[in-house]
Amino acid sequence: MNIGQAVKERILELCREREISINKLSSMSGVTQSTLNNIISGRNNSTTISTVKKLCDGLGITIEDFFDSELFWNLEQEIK
Repeated sequence: MNIGQAVKERILELCREREISINKLSSMSGVTQSTLNNIISGRNNSTTISTVKKLCDGLGITIEDFFDSELFWNLEQEIK
């Protein structure tokens, strides 16, 4: 799994845990619907840390909480 896939899966996981939609997350975080759709669809595999921070703020969690997941433990090497 690469970092883009892990971020996508983590966003979906957090939404499921809170029983909120991607649309709701968009309004809670101030991240545009199109940006979130691009992340979830895989069209955006390089989400900025600024976007992740906004999502965290909207969810009421820290960046540490966001990345504290098994999804990020064994990522593929990005430089090949």
